[in-house]
Amino acid sequence: MRRSISLFSIAAAIVAIVASCNSGPGLMPNVSGKAGEIIVVIDRDNWEGSLGSGVREILADDCPFLVPREPMFSLANVPPSSFGEMFKIHRNILIFNIDPQIQEEKILFSSDAWAHPQCVIQVNAVGKDSALALLSKNSGLVVNSFEQAERDRNIANAIKYENTKIAEAVTEMVGGSPHFPDGYQLRKNTGSFIWVGYDTASVLQDILVYRFPAKGNESDFSLENLIAQRNAVLKENVPARYDGSYMTTDESYLKPSIEYIKFRGLQFAQVRGWWDTVGDWMGGPFVSHAFYGPDAKEVIVLEAFVHAPGHDKRQLLRQVESIIYSFEWKKPAEE
Repeated sequence: MRRSISLFSIAAAIVAIVASCNSGPGLMPNVSGKAGEIIVVIDRDNWEGSLGSGVREILADDCPFLVPREPMFSLANVPPSSFGEMFKIHRNILIFNIDPQIQEEKILFSSDAWAHPQCVIQVNAVGKDSALALLSKNSGLVVNSFEQAERDRNIANAIKYENTKIAEAVTEMVGGSPHFPDGYQLRKNTGSFIWVGYDTASVLQDILVYRFPAKGNESDFSLENLIAQRNAVLKENVPARYDGSYMTTDESYLKPSIEYIKFRGLQFAQVRGWWDTVGDWMGGPFVSHAFYGPDAKEVIVLEAFVHAPGHDKRQLLRQVESIIYSFEWKKPAEE
């Protein structure tokens, strides 16, 4: 299912302009707009034609492992003639510059063009067909750029309002820690397993940190091994609501997937899937990062998961996923 929106709150943009909250270089205003929104600057005919369909297929495709389905981003079309100061301070902007006189067709990536922290991507092409071809060829880079911009905003907020006590506990166990924003609480610490939660009456946004002995070969980061280790750790440490019930991994309805990533110097296996419960009816999306500890004798796992029945989960998962992306090793003490 692919969905998009045509309108979103303009009031936030107006407030941001009037307030002119200066937080970036050169006294730039803060960005406006809701998390997960992208303004697509393109004329109406192209938005309603094949080019617009291609944009929606790439940027409003289904988020993996979300039930019900939700698009990766919410899109709003703004014609070039209406792209004034009100919209230029939006957090995420995709601009199509289609002109037969363009000498070099390319995609330009920039940050903080009109506001902070902002992600702006411009597609320069001589026609709509070549614009779509250029976007499709670079679709992974475009999606990742907007995704990382969203994560970076969450990480910056976590660092600004960090709960250092939790980071200290995690660092003591594994040698480094993500940045946990204020509001997260340490729910469990066994010395080899930590459970951190930001929980309300209807929503859980939680992070698990655990470790297991490494074999020192490729099987350490196989999907089968990571799921087996996950299930064993969760059975012991994450009970559900009823006696004898516990968290596990759904492998029949939504089979987990794995991707190997290098991000800011850290190499890890990223697993996405749907967590389930034995003896209960709870479930939700999860994402985990698994990597070697400093001495490569153990595998460290950071896992983010959400439980939010009746709520949209895209932004909830993106927020908690950003935290595990913020992991940093403890820096050696200066002599």
